[in-house]
Amino acid sequence: MARIKLIDPEKFDDDPVIKGICSWVTEMEGRIPNHFKIELNFPEFFKAKLGATKVLWEMGELSIGEIQYIGIAVSRANQCPYCTAAFSTILTHGLKVDDQYAQQYIEKGSAVIEDPRTRHLVEFALKVNSEAFKTTDEDIDQLRALGLTDKGILQLIHLVSDFTSYNQLNLALDTDYDYREVWKELAFSVFSINEKNID
Repeated sequence: MARIKLIDPEKFDDDPVIKGICSWVTEMEGRIPNHFKIELNFPEFFKAKLGATKVLWEMGELSIGEIQYIGIAVSRANQCPYCTAAFSTILTHGLKVDDQYAQQYIEKGSAVIEDPRTRHLVEFALKVNSEAFKTTDEDIDQLRALGLTDKGILQLIHLVSDFTSYNQLNLALDTDYDYREVWKELAFSVFSINEKNID
């Protein structure tokens, strides 16, 4: 059970910004997730934070599909089953990616990605997530070779930071899980394997 209360978004029907953000996520996921209801405890920041996420997703150089692959990878690396499921839902529900392929991606990571640009973006994102201080000039040059300008490079790094912040929030507050069980089971099985490998 979540450690703070869930706020009903209908309480903000008279706020066009909050209503717009809730409509946006409903289009992507099919409903308003519990994560958003947690965020609504601080409605002023909800508008700034989720509004910034919307800008990152819609006004940069990465496609919405590339962004979801990165979100799943970062959430998986940070052992956040809630966010892993959230971005898997957008990938399959919003973008109509095959369920079986999405499941393989959660289990095996970037190795299953056929598109070289997407695979490289995911691998760079994982490096930033775990060891940002090891980023090199060559890493940035490789991103430019994929077609990213300075704007796209900045977008990519901000995405990693944004996803990580949601991972931390949902883990710390134990957000009530409200996605398909298959994503939760896959995420936990992957995390269990990772923990055994560490031991």
